[in-house]
Amino acid sequence: MKRIPWLTVALGAGIAFLYLPLAAVIVYSFNASRLVTVWTGFSTVWYSELMGDRQIMAAAATSLTVGVLSATLAVIVGTAAGYALSRFGAFRGRWLFSTAVVAPMVVPEVITGLSLLLLFVAAQEMLPFLPGRGIATIVLAHASFTMATVALIIQARLAGMERDVEEAASDLGARPFTVFTRITLPMIAPALGAGWLLAFVLSLDDLVIASFVAGPQSTTLPMVVYSSIRLGVSPKINALAALLVAATAVLLGLAALAARRGASLQR
Repeated sequence: MKRIPWLTVALGAGIAFLYLPLAAVIVYSFNASRLVTVWTGFSTVWYSELMGDRQIMAAAATSLTVGVLSATLAVIVGTAAGYALSRFGAFRGRWLFSTAVVAPMVVPEVITGLSLLLLFVAAQEMLPFLPGRGIATIVLAHASFTMATVALIIQARLAGMERDVEEAASDLGARPFTVFTRITLPMIAPALGAGWLLAFVLSLDDLVIASFVAGPQSTTLPMVVYSSIRLGVSPKINALAALLVAATAVLLGLAALAARRGASLQR
């Protein structure tokens, strides 16, 4: 009888620990009962209830808007930072700059949220014409910590990329801006897509920082979910979680296709 390696057992236990709770949430999202732990029959009523919940739908729209805007801003700033760290070589203040880029990833979210709240309050006091806390402040807050992830992805991609094509374009008379826009950007496009998707997911998932910088009219989806489960878990939350898992799977599939396409173009 062939023995099962312990490594395989450990891998299976780890996968089960991670994904069995998600599977249970998806299964019970089709439960007809109002009790989330008691199965009484198959039904899609909670998906209909979810779509009719104006508070959740408004919060979902806010989260999607914030996610798209903050991910786009994070890609712009993070790409510039990653390009500077990878291609500018040694320059004065490089250590401080690289530390500042990575710092948002290691600073606790509570500290980040509190510092951004104080910054926005101080800015509004000095400049009264600025709008109060709302979608704009959440976008800036999310972009401030997601751009660090994008910068690391772009830096790693540029560090592992050959510079022959870029140098050939420069030798043929192309200006640096032309080389960057027509040579470098297309070659790092899969990394840009992966960075955008990761920044979008991080923004969609954030609760702590958004709780500090959000205004009364800009409640995000994680904030609504957190406030609702404090009063008891509703089956609508299971349906919402199932939809989020499905959306995440689609995004991961798109990222995998983009990475495969990028790898095929390099061959």
